[in-house]
Amino acid sequence: MTDLYISAREDVFPVAGSFTISRGSRTEIRVVTVTLTDGTHTGRGESVPYARYGETVDGVIADILSLEAEIRSGLDREALQERMKPGAARNALDCAFWDFAAKVSGKPVWQLAGLQEPGPLTTAYTVSLGTPEKMQAQAAENAHRPLLKVKLGTDDDLGRIEAVRAGAPNATIIVDANEGWSVEAYQALAPQLVRLGVALVEQPLPAGEDEALRHIDRPLPVCADESCHARPSLADLKGKYDAINIKIDKTGGLTEALLLKQEALAMGFQIMTGCMLGTSLSMAPAMLVAEGAAFVDLDGPLLLAEDRINAITFDGSVMHPADPLLWG
Repeated sequence: MTDLYISAREDVFPVAGSFTISRGSRTEIRVVTVTLTDGTHTGRGESVPYARYGETVDGVIADILSLEAEIRSGLDREALQERMKPGAARNALDCAFWDFAAKVSGKPVWQLAGLQEPGPLTTAYTVSLGTPEKMQAQAAENAHRPLLKVKLGTDDDLGRIEAVRAGAPNATIIVDANEGWSVEAYQALAPQLVRLGVALVEQPLPAGEDEALRHIDRPLPVCADESCHARPSLADLKGKYDAINIKIDKTGGLTEALLLKQEALAMGFQIMTGCMLGTSLSMAPAMLVAEGAAFVDLDGPLLLAEDRINAITFDGSVMHPADPLLWG
């Protein structure tokens, strides 16, 4: 592939209100948008640099543009997998390559990837971390949604889940501890959360400090998030986790995400497909990974005050396949 031009820029989108997890709050998101073009066809990808993994917007853009000459000389999506490590920079490029291939071939990405045609998906909706009263109010406002994801990692997580359950009596709940629990906290909370109808907890223990999960009963299924990136992560997760959360920003793109999903299923893991707080351009490729997943958490656009043009359409919590004008 020659005469392929690349650009990468920062785009800023406002959050609807604010979004709070145990690590802090945000009122806007800063994403990296990559464009590949041959002058006739254009492909795009988006990534969300994540400080937890030492990423910055400027650093990701620099990493992407450092490959400009190689891409002009023929570096393609397959070679990219070895050329860059998993992470936000490779994700944006990988997804742009897929979109570009779709535009050149006139075939959708799902077909190029050998997947089944995607259909609508039901996503979780995130209840941001706050006081129990505020979280109950958020839950009540969204009690019509079938699946709520609740951010935790405080000294009173049980009180917060009780408040969310009071606000949304019928919703299935999954919780994200964001590495904020100890083994003792999990053992104390798990039976209570199961009683309250919680189906799953993401990453209760810090990544790298999760060996104890292998040696305790897990009445509340545990999902690896920060502990799971790409396929090399899986061997160490077996026996500690019941599910993995696949995020394309962690895998470094759709290519690795699909391979990770296949290998994880073969090893007996349940699949959750998640996202960073991004726009519909991030969610579109992730939706292809989410087909058939036990849990889908791709609500990023629902938490924004402004989204991309040709954004994914949501009917409540049901998200519809992306318009090719957006991606794929």
